Amino acid sequence: MKQSWHMSIPALAVALALGGCASAVKKPEAPAAASTASAAPQAAQSAVAAVQAPVEQDLGPAPNVPRSVFFAFDKYNVQDKYRPVVEANAQYLSTHPQAHTQLQGNTDARGSREYNLALGQRRADAVMKAMELLGAKPAQMEAISFGKEKPKAMGTTAADYAENRRVDIVYKK
Repeated sequence: MKQSWHMSIPALAVALALGGCASAVKKPEAPAAASTASAAPQAAQSAVAAVQAPVEQDLGPAPNVPRSVFFAFDKYNVQDKYRPVVEANAQYLSTHPQAHTQLQGNTDARGSREYNLALGQRRADAVMKAMELLGAKPAQMEAISFGKEKPKAMGTTAADYAENRRVDIVYKK
């Protein structure tokens, strides 16, 4: 009898432990309530997103003012014919001290990635220097290069290449 008593204590402990696991943990009874609860936050998020949608602001000079300066093959000097573009954008920056622009240098697809990144940077720097000489503050401008990574035209004609050799003047908030 003593042996069966010692054997039944571990069995009793296991039974109590397993019985404790089956205690009253309630599961959600109605899946419809769960889908209703998840639909409510989505509706609230939609309403909040609509309220927080960005309001269009005047970012830069009038829409009729060009915002790209184009370059000859393998060159980074700003040609005289683009002086009005540079002047108009520099004037806008000098009269709107809160405005900020990113000067994005681009190249055509010819040449290595590294070479084109460097050439795009030289083009962006040249436009920045020209705008600075015309009254824009350096703190309002950021010169960056995309090299050949952001083409406007995807073809391989001379016109496509010419379209990609540019600095885009992009106004930021």
